[in-house]
Amino acid sequence: MPSAHPHYDRLIDAVRQFPPLRVAVVHPCSDVAVHAAVDAAQQGLIQPVLVGPLAKMAEAAARAGVDLSPYEQHDVPHSHAAADLAVQLALRGQVDALMKGSLHTDELMGAVVRRDGGLRTSRRISHCFVMDVPGHPHPLIISDAAINIAPTLEEKVDIVQNAIDLAHALRLPEVRVALLSSMETVNPKVPSTLEAAALCKMADRGQITGAVLDGPLAMDNAIDPEAARIKGIVSPVAGQANVLIVPDLDAGNMLAKSLSFLAHAYAAGVVLGAKVPIILTSRADSQAARLASCALASMLVAAGRDGRIKAVG
Repeated sequence: MPSAHPHYDRLIDAVRQFPPLRVAVVHPCSDVAVHAAVDAAQQGLIQPVLVGPLAKMAEAAARAGVDLSPYEQHDVPHSHAAADLAVQLALRGQVDALMKGSLHTDELMGAVVRRDGGLRTSRRISHCFVMDVPGHPHPLIISDAAINIAPTLEEKVDIVQNAIDLAHALRLPEVRVALLSSMETVNPKVPSTLEAAALCKMADRGQITGAVLDGPLAMDNAIDPEAARIKGIVSPVAGQANVLIVPDLDAGNMLAKSLSFLAHAYAAGVVLGAKVPIILTSRADSQAARLASCALASMLVAAGRDGRIKAVG
């Protein structure tokens, strides 16, 4: 039988050439979080550094039926302390990435974005899903569906550049960015169309680099060549976009979940724009999606080390 997630299979296979990524797993105190870390370690993708209350991590491991003794562990009293220590480990260069365990995303990101002692860079922090959609010829990068609620035009510049960097880290042969709206014409009454047009002109002027951009584009004519042909859109992006930039978090979240639950797509995710990649996993993620999320972080670190992207984040 053909694989249900061929793009993820290729991604994970590509990462096996790299040494395991040292990852601080933040507060892995549930059976799902423990399994996510151990599965990725057993696949050779990461070298987990477990940060959380030792007793709770041991209880979670017992429930999950896994052995944590092979892995480095740091004892802290609670989830906030786990997030703080994980950030410090990253700042000291002791880990290459962070991975969310069984704490709220807000807790982890609060420690990451702290102005003093956090992991901020000059880039806006944003999240990318890499979707493996059954039957689609290539993976789809969607941003931002998890962090930036209603990004400004200035913030979207970084959101787009972060997504382009991820596409280059994944070695996509050509990066084609569609700036999504509900329509493909510029309408002064629809702000997302104005911002899409501005972002395209910024790319023309070298303010966004590494990809070809087009927008506004509606979802159909961004990914379906026939829809683009019917609408008469002549563009190197229309009908074949591999990066989809959404207007806001609501649109991105609904797009990603629609693909997951209606098209049976897999969704791996990573946060960019910080000093190290941050792997955000969900209790609802499949094993393939969790492993692919770890692989994304590994590809980003390798691309930053090799100078193939302007910044890791």
